[in-house]
Amino acid sequence: MDAAGQIHRTETVSARIVVALVAIAACAPAHAQGKGADTVYPDKPVRFLVGQSPGGATDLVARAVAQKMTENIGQSVVVDNRSGASGSIAAAMVAKSTPDGYNVLIVSSSYSINPSLYSGLPFDPVKDFSMVTLIAEAPFLLVVNPATPVKSVGELIAAAKAKPGTLTFGSGGIGSSGQMAGELFKYLAGVQLIHVPYKGAGPALVDVIGGQVGMTFASVISSLGHVRSGKLKVLGVTSAKRARALPDIPTIAESGVKGYATTTWYGALAPANTHTGVVQKLNSEIKKALAAPEVGEHMAKDGAEPVGNTPAEFRDFLTAEISKWRDLVKHAGVRLE
Repeated sequence: MDAAGQIHRTETVSARIVVALVAIAACAPAHAQGKGADTVYPDKPVRFLVGQSPGGATDLVARAVAQKMTENIGQSVVVDNRSGASGSIAAAMVAKSTPDGYNVLIVSSSYSINPSLYSGLPFDPVKDFSMVTLIAEAPFLLVVNPATPVKSVGELIAAAKAKPGTLTFGSGGIGSSGQMAGELFKYLAGVQLIHVPYKGAGPALVDVIGGQVGMTFASVISSLGHVRSGKLKVLGVTSAKRARALPDIPTIAESGVKGYATTTWYGALAPANTHTGVVQKLNSEIKKALAAPEVGEHMAKDGAEPVGNTPAEFRDFLTAEISKWRDLVKHAGVRLE
């Protein structure tokens, strides 16, 4: 081979090597990113942002899961309460945060109601988030004062139809999950009830006990103690299935209100575009925490049922909830004052 041929062959081999190196370099970042997301995460503390104050039901659920996750993953999982604007402050913070799995939003059922009540939210409740899992659900209890003569949901409906627009139900405020449970009952049962909004579910419950308002759809966590002490009479539970804490109490649906089902629920979301491996890691670790006997027993004591579904299932659930409440808010004409 002459000198010119040798040079040409050398240049050809060199060109091939350069092309190969460029191809490897192009693939390396994506490979490294995928591996890091799947195997390294988490390598620093994870933050659970909660849009409600410490001590509330959402906060308690978040802390129970966070504590167990901390034990399991070898990194701290801390709860950061950023209350205000019906939870929208915390939601906006997570939506705008880096999608690396270190900022996780813990929400309750009001998250699915807010889009129907507040215009101009600084985030899209579905598009701006990666769904992680539905953590738990807890039913409301339809409770009345013990002196109330009705003994069942059927008798309550009959009384409401006999005197339309005279029976009252209290809630924690306009647009609250308690009001929406009542509005759904009115719609499906075909009855007229007067809504009495309070500044919080606690005062509404107190006035049912005192006889100032006829009934309320109360969180099982806040009302179960009063039911057991005889201060309240429970007529039905709002979930699709009977509550484990009150197995003898029928659901409102099986009491004659076909299709009725609503719960207080709690879920976890990460920012949109969070790596699939990170989302799956969060999902598996939250479900692992929920499977721990002490976590499940703690929730069951308060009437909540651990869930732990897939990200896709949670997305479908949340989308259906938003649609349900949007239709009901429009039908009932609920307006914030």
